[in-house]
Parts: sequence; C-alpha cells; structure tokens
Amino acid sequence: MKEQNQKLSDTPAEVLEIQYAIYRKMSPAKKFRIVCDAYRFGQSLAMAGIKMRHPNAGEKEVWHLWAKQHLGEDLYNKVYGGKN
Repeated sequence: MKEQNQKLSDTPAEVLEIQYAIYRKMSPAKKFRIVCDAYRFGQSLAMAGIKMRHPNAGEKEVWHLWAKQHLGEDLYNKVYGGKN
C-alpha cells in the first residue's frame, strides 16, 4: 500500500510517515473537522469557477448550479424538483 501511495505522491516517504503519525494521534472529531473544512474549501473553489462562467448569476443561482453539478442532474431534480 505504501509503495502505491508513494507512486501517487510527490511527497517523500519519510514525510508521509510523519503525516500519518500525526493523523493517527488525532481524535476522530478533529479528523472529521479537517475533512469538512476540505470539502467546504473545494465547494468554494467550484462555486468561484461557476461564478466566473456565469458572472450575472446571483448567489442562489450559483449555489443551485453547484448543487446540480455536484449531485448530478437526476439526483438534483429528485431533491430540488428541477427548480433553479
């Protein structure tokens, strides 16, 4: 597994081991917060891209465009009834 991870990363193996040790010491709540923060950061980047492509879109429209992109059109329509 470590060999496979190393092939996918430009981070030296020694540094990855330190990182893994830090993660092992973290509480589940802290790990969850890190994942949530990363998710929100990714969402904000995606929404910024949508805003660049649709400069006249309001905040609500940008969110709906993101949700449709994120969920896929079928699930978006099931959840939001195809409303925009």
